[in-house]
Amino acid sequence: MSILNVKNLSHGFGDRAIFHDVSFRLLKGDHIGLIGANGEGKSSFMNIITNKLMPDEGVIEWSKRVRVGYLDQHTSLSPDLTIRDVLNKAFQYLFDLETEMHSLFEAMADVEPDELEDILEDTGTIQDLLDHNDFYNIDSKVEEVARALGLSEIGLEKSVADLSGGQRTKVLLAKLLLEKPDILLLDEPTNYLDEPHIEWLKRYLNNYENAFILITHDIPFLNSVVNLIYHMENQKLDRYVGQYEDFMAVYEMKKSQLESAYKRQQQEISELEDFVQRNKARVATRNMAMSRQKKLDKIDRIELAKDKPKPEFNFKEARASAKVVFKTTDLVIGYDTPLSKPLNLQLERGQKVALTGANGLGKTTLLRSILGLIPSISGTVELGDYLSIGYFEQEIKEANYNTCIEEIWQTFPAYNQFEVRSALAKCGLTTKHIESKVLVLSGGEQAKVRLCKLINRESNLLVLDEPTNHLDVDAKEELKRALKAYKGSVLLISHEPEFYRDVATEVWNCEDWTTKIF
Repeated sequence: MSILNVKNLSHGFGDRAIFHDVSFRLLKGDHIGLIGANGEGKSSFMNIITNKLMPDEGVIEWSKRVRVGYLDQHTSLSPDLTIRDVLNKAFQYLFDLETEMHSLFEAMADVEPDELEDILEDTGTIQDLLDHNDFYNIDSKVEEVARALGLSEIGLEKSVADLSGGQRTKVLLAKLLLEKPDILLLDEPTNYLDEPHIEWLKRYLNNYENAFILITHDIPFLNSVVNLIYHMENQKLDRYVGQYEDFMAVYEMKKSQLESAYKRQQQEISELEDFVQRNKARVATRNMAMSRQKKLDKIDRIELAKDKPKPEFNFKEARASAKVVFKTTDLVIGYDTPLSKPLNLQLERGQKVALTGANGLGKTTLLRSILGLIPSISGTVELGDYLSIGYFEQEIKEANYNTCIEEIWQTFPAYNQFEVRSALAKCGLTTKHIESKVLVLSGGEQAKVRLCKLINRESNLLVLDEPTNHLDVDAKEELKRALKAYKGSVLLISHEPEFYRDVATEVWNCEDWTTKIF
């Protein structure tokens, strides 16, 4: 039985078509990976099926009484709530039942015997529902999921107003998992999770009895939890049974077959057109020419999809830095309280270091302390001579109303329009993307705009905080290649071992320095 049916869906933004005549079906127990390059419309599809966005055409049909849970990173949270308050809201319907039961108890004193019997029956039913849903163990459920996703380390009594974007996303994910809806819609849930939390989420989804749709560019994670792939490309949505490798094998085979059929058809068309041109004017062969023309007119012509621009990241390199890039002496990082023991670290020219460890240990705080963007609690940081630093921040909080062209022009005012467009195109952005406002681009496309600014500025030290968040598979592979080729030094935070292991010459585990207890 279908939980969700999507029929003949078409949608676009202005003159940019996203979907054309797309159909989709979700069955109970389906574990679906929704994949495709940045900007193909994966998040738009999620917004359409959850009625946050109206399609231009098509029908979306949900089964009756289906509870849908959507991890939408733009959901607003009331600032006066704590993390625990938000997580408890996952059980709001049970708290409402408890309130109703207490009201019934209070009413017992003033009712007739007949009414009392009805009230007792109602309270018994409510009590059974509370017991069946494990209502009296809610605190332990909340604690378990909070611990698994690293929220306990932040503190469940902390106000959500004080959370970073990544911490906020974790809270929304935890609440969603506690709700246990009939269908989970997850849009890049691993972006702000470190390795232990990703492993826990992997186990959770493998044991999840209900259906889910997952958008992620983390291929190992995707492979471990899905049994169906829906691939979004060129306004179409195609279904493949199995995992990512199964999809790739069939996709490449279909692509090869289509290209072969296209070549054969083009050869046939060329021969027919040539015959018509040579014979249509001669009386003796005019009928044969007309016959060939009719055949030409009836051909259902094969169209090959236009190749999407592949990103090309080549970092401009400044003159070599001094041998010691930076050195810390008894550096203690943190805000109100220390997050680390005294650190004596040194990065030398050409070293590429990956910072790893659980979220909340201060990896980003360490980067920002080294760069002098925030004060440390104690100790010193000594930067080497001749440093040209390129910094990629994990989060950009301000809404950006510039077009992509304006964004690059502000950073590189000496560029002419051709150079600006060329720089953006090399990062895998199409003309329509380049002329759009940064605000309306997908997360991956916005990341490519930020990378465009980074690669076109000369540097000899790259400081990168989760640069692969939102990037599609091709962009991730190209960034890995570019960082391996880069002759400068690199300080990198990444939760993806498949990415940083090929780049890093050394790994610094922040769990070795933390003041927190695991």
